[in-house]
This record gives sequence, structure tokens and C-alpha cells, in this order.
Amino acid sequence: MNDNVMGFLGLIRRAGKLTIGCDPVVTSMSEGKAKLVIMAKDISENTKNTILKNSDRYNVHTLVSDCKKDELSFAVGKLAAVVSIDDLNFANSLKKKLTDEKEEC
Repeated sequence: MNDNVMGFLGLIRRAGKLTIGCDPVVTSMSEGKAKLVIMAKDISENTKNTILKNSDRYNVHTLVSDCKKDELSFAVGKLAAVVSIDDLNFANSLKKKLTDEKEEC
């Protein structure tokens, strides 16, 4: 992820629309709050399977980013391997930024 996307994740957290951590993200999905889930590329297999199982169950779009846990943690200001965006507008904007980033490569 580029600096623009990482900065946007920080903005989403400051807006209070970001959930951090496996169990809180699963809870957010089950309550219908999560609109998009992002996982670090070096997430543990157990956590990855838990998130993917629940994202299928609750029909939440999930992405595996190209950043590591420490990069994701730095962007959101807290130790994180998985985060969920709990606002539809923020989620759509982030998807667009990620799509634009892939087109640049």
C-alpha cells in the first residue's frame, strides 16, 4: 500500500470508523458494521482462516493487503494484523484508492 492509502487508514481510525484486531473485527462483521476488512500479508494462518470464514458467513468483502503487520500497525497507530472499515463511504473510497494503486503498477 502506498503512503496515501496508509494515511487514509489513519484518518478512518481518527474518525472512529475502524475496528482493529481479530475478535473485534469478527464482532463488527456479526453486528453488520464492517463494510470492508483488510488483512496484513503476514497474518497467521489461524487468524486468516477465522476472518475468511466469518467474512463469507456475514458477506463482507475482505482484502489481503501487500503490507506487513508492522506497516499496517504504523498506519493505524496500534498493533494490528486485521482491520475493518465500519463506514460504507470510507470503505468505497479505500477500495477506489486500492484499485487506482494497482493500475499504477
